[in-house]
Amino acid sequence: MSRFAVRFLGCKVSQADATLIRDALIDAGHVEAPPEHADVHVVNTCALTLEAERKSRQQVNRAARAGRTFVTGCAANLNAAQFAAEGVTVVGRSAERAAADIVALLGRPQPLACQDADRPRGRTRAFVKVQNGCDQRCSFCIIPWTRGAAESRPLAEVLRDCRRRLVEGHPELVLTGINIGGWRDPDAGAELGDLVTAIGRLDGVRRVRISSIEPGDVTPRLVAAMAATPGMGRHMHVPLQSGDPDVLAAMGRSYTVERFRDACRWAREAMPGLNLTTDAIVGFPTEDEAAFRRTLSLVEEIGMAKVHVFPYSPRPGTAAAAMGDRVPPDVKAERSLRLRELSERLGREHRRRRAGQRDEVLVERALDDGTLVGYGSDYTRFALPPGAGEPGDLVAVEVAGAAGDHLAGRPVA
Repeated sequence: MSRFAVRFLGCKVSQADATLIRDALIDAGHVEAPPEHADVHVVNTCALTLEAERKSRQQVNRAARAGRTFVTGCAANLNAAQFAAEGVTVVGRSAERAAADIVALLGRPQPLACQDADRPRGRTRAFVKVQNGCDQRCSFCIIPWTRGAAESRPLAEVLRDCRRRLVEGHPELVLTGINIGGWRDPDAGAELGDLVTAIGRLDGVRRVRISSIEPGDVTPRLVAAMAATPGMGRHMHVPLQSGDPDVLAAMGRSYTVERFRDACRWAREAMPGLNLTTDAIVGFPTEDEAAFRRTLSLVEEIGMAKVHVFPYSPRPGTAAAAMGDRVPPDVKAERSLRLRELSERLGREHRRRRAGQRDEVLVERALDDGTLVGYGSDYTRFALPPGAGEPGDLVAVEVAGAAGDHLAGRPVA
């Protein structure tokens, strides 16, 4: 029997993969432990940027000094040799394959014992991977080469994972994947809206969310299914990347500005009050000042409550890397600041509009002074007074006001 610790870098899919590996080890009879007390370490790496690869190597080196180490994930898939060291083993291209490899190497001291399987892990939300890989070829992205072709997990397998998370004590399920909108049940051909509906019917689920979805996959059918699902979060993260048609084309994105507008309109018509958030890349090689202004204009037009701003940096191995890094660093920094300032203003406006509204807050944790923090149905952060509930509780509140990046909630009967 081994005492193991699993850590991950990068996105929510990486976190879901780490959970899958953790489950396989527990089911095989191994025991999860804090990193400082573990003799086996698993590191799920990230390759989104060169900095992410550097941090992945640091984590692996740190783990290797503490015990036997297994490495998987995107950076390992891209270049396994960079992790070569004594006591380090690179496993599987997928989390499923990695889990099977690690179990085979460590053995099954108590086959399928499932001890600790129902132990809550200190988080109220659980990320459930429904899909992996990507068939798109965005010019700035390395992920299709690290994750492979798009592949959907069967409906029955996803529902099994969801039930396990609910038993563990997670009242919120967040569906995640590399390109989640392309999910199709391999057997029955069900689509993402059907999956959302099925998960919403599970016993014990209090809230369901979709982590991120491409604009071209937002359809009237999907948003109608979301609107009809009890507990569905009134939040959608729809990546924009750029509001300029020519930049979108150079990025190899699969939608137009008009299709992005349609996606946001359909979503808001189906779910009034929907909180829309997005991603944007600033300083792409073909972006000039006029193109950047079009991004600012579209973000304001749509009323995005949050923009995750990413200054462009060339990723070796991608098509965009051949375009060079044409936008000077100081220009990228200045544009990033302008977009973040717009994002902060739109976020404040969104929170001000919530004044006096009723909501339900899923409590996540208590601060040192007893203040409770959690998230409302539209994924807006809330602060509640001490004693209003416990982590994992869904507390009915009235929005008492906005403070900084969160709302103040007043519990109501």
